[in-house]
Formats: sequence, C-alpha cells, structure tokens
Amino acid sequence: MGDKAKSTSSAGAWPTVKPFANGGASGMLATCVIQPIDMIKVRIQLGQGSAGEVTRTMLKNEGFGAFYKGLSAGLLRQATYTTARLGSFRVLTNKAIEANDGKPLPLYQKALCGLTAGAIGACFGSPADLALIRMQADATLPVAQRRNYTNAFHALYRIVADEGVLSLWKGAGPTVVRAMALNMGMLASYDQSVEFFKDNLGMGEAATVVGASSVSGFFAAACSLPFDYVKTQIQKMQPDAQGKYPYTGSFDCAMKTLKSGGPFKFYTGFPVYCVRIAPHVMMTWIFLNQIQKVEKKIGL
Repeated sequence: MGDKAKSTSSAGAWPTVKPFANGGASGMLATCVIQPIDMIKVRIQLGQGSAGEVTRTMLKNEGFGAFYKGLSAGLLRQATYTTARLGSFRVLTNKAIEANDGKPLPLYQKALCGLTAGAIGACFGSPADLALIRMQADATLPVAQRRNYTNAFHALYRIVADEGVLSLWKGAGPTVVRAMALNMGMLASYDQSVEFFKDNLGMGEAATVVGASSVSGFFAAACSLPFDYVKTQIQKMQPDAQGKYPYTGSFDCAMKTLKSGGPFKFYTGFPVYCVRIAPHVMMTWIFLNQIQKVEKKIGL
C-alpha cells in the first residue's frame, strides 16, 4: 500500500517537474556547442573588432581554450535561467489553454506567457549571467584590473565576498528586460510557427521542428540584441581612478549610446549575435524534441 502511494506521488510530481528538467538539459547541451560563438559576440561588443579579427586575435594570444572560457558559468546559467524560463512557459501556456477550454492560444497570449517566463528565468539566472560576462570579458581588461575567476562558483564567491550578495544581481534590470524581449520573440514565435507549419503546410515533425526553431531563433535575436548590448556594457564596466562608473544605470547607458552612436549602435555585432542566438535557440528546441522522444520510448 505504501509503495503504491509512493509510486503515485512520484508519477504525479514528474509531469510538473519534467518541463523544467527538459528545458535545462536542452539548454545546457546547446550551450556546449555555441559557447565559442558567444565568446566572439561578447568581444565584438567590447570593441575588439570584427568576428574575423577577434577570432584571429584570440587564437594567437590566448589559444583555442579561450573560446570556452566561462563555459562553467554558461552551463550554470542554463541550469538556472533556461530551466526556469522553459519550464514556466510550458506551465503558463498549459494553464492558459485550460482557461481557454482547450483551444489554441492567440499569439498575444503566447507573447504574454513568453514575457512572464523570461522575467522569471532571468531572476534565477542573473547571478550566473553576471559571472559569465565577467569571465568572458576578463582578458580584455588591463592586467591589474583582471579578476581572474577560475570557474563560475569561484566567480560567484568572489562577487559576494568583494561586493556583497546583492551585487550578484548587478545589471539585473537590463538582464530581465532583455530576457523578456528574447523570450517573447523565441517562445511565442516557436509555438505559433509549429501550428502554422503543421496545420497549414502539413509538414512532418522533423521539418516542423527545424522550421519553427529557425523562425524562433531569428525573432529572439531581433527582439533582444539592443537590451543585450546595454546589459553587457553595464555588467562589464569598471570605475575610473576617481571611482566613478561610466554609466549610472541601464537608461543612462542607453541614452549615451544613442547620442554617441545612433540607434544602429545597439545592433553592433548583429550578424554574429544572430548566428550565436539562432543556432542556440534551434538546438535548444531540437534537443528538447529529442529528449521528449526518448522519454516517450521509455515511458516517462
């Protein structure tokens, strides 16, 4: 009797946990593939030149291993951020579908679910995101200013010890806004595209996943890059000799950027950013699809 109750309890818990576990696993797998492109994107935004120049400089001065600097922070970010955002998005959309009597959701409701899921994920993932940006940008700083974090957990420990616990959420404002924009583009467009490719065009499962994930990747990049640019500038800034920071906050950074470089300055590195974001989004959805297939085969 006790074993039966335990089994029923476990079976009841897994459907709730599954979207979160699957989301985190798919995001971590995608990060292992995309990390070098993400590193190049950050260096471009920090003003080190074009994609080709950054790649050549990194290979010459730092070696191939430099492309995977910050991987531990990237994986930790996916384990927190993507777990929370994909899991919460599926929970939110399922609840919304129930409230809609089982009918497919209109695009605006999917977008609202994506915005909410992005905010939830960013709140959980902001500390790891801060560690990732700092580790990736460290080699661009003068030797005396480098932080020399050895891994993500060392970075988090040092940030808390040197700057206080709340510093883990430094730049959290633009991080949350960026995540909301990215997830609105990524999550809503994916679900909408799946319905279109499957129901309107009659595509098979594999073609639907690849097509919908491609659309999802493009809209994720287009919606989020301006916010990503501001977030990166805020998170990597250092005080000058007088202890003054170049920006007082994300709004100040956005206004100064707009004044000095115009609106297109926010899209610095867009081709590389799109190449980085779109494949990561695509692989996240593809890995998630494969994980779900395996679960069906083994009866989970």
